[in-house]
Amino acid sequence: MPPPPPPHLTDYMRILMGDVPWSFLLEAAIRLVLMYLLLLTSLRLLGKRMAGMLSRTELAALMSMAAAIGIPLLSPDQGILAPVVIAVVVVGIHYLVTQWTARSPTAEHFVQSNYITVVADGVLQLDNMEAVVVSQERLFAQLRSSSMEQLGQVHRLYMEANGTFSLVKAAEPKPGLSLLPRWDEDFRKGQPVAPGVFVCRNCGQIEPAAQLPTTPCPHCSAQLWDTAVEADKASK
Repeated sequence: MPPPPPPHLTDYMRILMGDVPWSFLLEAAIRLVLMYLLLLTSLRLLGKRMAGMLSRTELAALMSMAAAIGIPLLSPDQGILAPVVIAVVVVGIHYLVTQWTARSPTAEHFVQSNYITVVADGVLQLDNMEAVVVSQERLFAQLRSSSMEQLGQVHRLYMEANGTFSLVKAAEPKPGLSLLPRWDEDFRKGQPVAPGVFVCRNCGQIEPAAQLPTTPCPHCSAQLWDTAVEADKASK
């Protein structure tokens, strides 16, 4: 049997259809409808949270479903019964894991991990930030999206197990590190300065002093000081 001819750029039929006949287009449409219904049914059985922020188990279930559906959708030599079996197994495993974690806090921590404090009383928790691999600018962007202007307005910022952030505002904002980008000098100049208070640019620790401190920060040992700013009265 002679070998097939090598592919070439002007083989438009191969580029458009591959090695399947035109009739496979109708079959592909039918497969798509069936796989779409299977996916909708599976997501409905997996619970309402699948339409919101996903936990680790829910993300694993969704990725498993996507992997199962992709190949039979486009490959004529693959049947659609296998994705149905996989969907049943995924839904069953997800149900068992959900029941297990609901009954056992230890199991929930093992499967989902736990929340972690990344800002406490206006100070960045650098060790925790390093543990969850989140940068200072990422946190600042999150706080700016919550209408925060400086760290002194933050009582607690938690990073939840699903990667989202939960903010607890300070009842009485204190001076803190500006959250505005350093390159936006015009905007930063409009922030009210806290007289006699300086702040570590690395972690946000404040230090009352008559002049710019020359000693390392007591919280992170950095020696990068800046003038602390007050919260805008309109935002308190």
